[in-house]
Amino acid sequence: MGDKQATSSGGEQAALWNGPSGQAWVAQQALLDQMLQRLEALLVGAVDAGTAQRVLDVGCGAGATTLALARRIGAGGHCVGIDISGPLVDAARSRAQRQGVPAAFVQADAQTHSFAPGSFDTIVSRLGVMFFTDPVAAFANLRRAAKAGAALRCIAWRSAAENPFMTTAERAAAPLLPNLPPRQPGAPGQFAFGDRQFVRTMLEDSGWTAIDITPIDVPCALPAHALEDYFTSLGPVGLALRDADAGTRARVVEVVGNAFRPYVHGQTVHLTAACWMITARAPAGSKAEETGCHG
Repeated sequence: MGDKQATSSGGEQAALWNGPSGQAWVAQQALLDQMLQRLEALLVGAVDAGTAQRVLDVGCGAGATTLALARRIGAGGHCVGIDISGPLVDAARSRAQRQGVPAAFVQADAQTHSFAPGSFDTIVSRLGVMFFTDPVAAFANLRRAAKAGAALRCIAWRSAAENPFMTTAERAAAPLLPNLPPRQPGAPGQFAFGDRQFVRTMLEDSGWTAIDITPIDVPCALPAHALEDYFTSLGPVGLALRDADAGTRARVVEVVGNAFRPYVHGQTVHLTAACWMITARAPAGSKAEETGCHG
């Protein structure tokens, strides 16, 4: 669980995020935005408002980061969010209209979308880039969308072992939910970027330069009253509970709620998001879209 992550290729992911999962993320987006606000602030605050004029937000979900970036760079800039999920892109567009923020949103797979070459000076993502089926091809495509010298700045989860809160629900519920979707080591997913060397090699192979991958540990929180909705709606447990009977659901709520007790302090749930702050640049001195790609 975490931010919306629907940027992967393939019919399975498209079906997932354009169906009930996408709707669930729309329903819980206000909670997720609250929970991950400090990550958003780190990402948006690091963008140079004086030089960033054309910004792409990858895996934008319901648009919180895109809109924050648009407000930061002002009316002279242009912010675009891209996501594979139709329900979330629709929510982002509605949100932009309500707030009067001039941001654009595209429903597409960032791995294969035909961006105009060299059209962005800044590319960012808050927990939206770990789900590509071919990350080298995806980041090569993003590099071609970047102008020469453009900045890349992404926040991605580190390993599952460093983020125990994120797997608490599925570990506790596993004995009760035989249909719980297993996590596949090394497959696209929330913790696909857990290994720093993998991320570095992937970025090098996709043509990025000046790569820096720094661990960050960011305190996050959500209201205790929202915890049950959080773990019964999202992630592997949320998926599995769709087919569960009322008795099983009640047992899961009790067992998983007890497993989360160490994180509950009064009226607030506290967790630490163990992430990477990933930065890089498109090659300078020649058109980024003409540089070599090893993918």
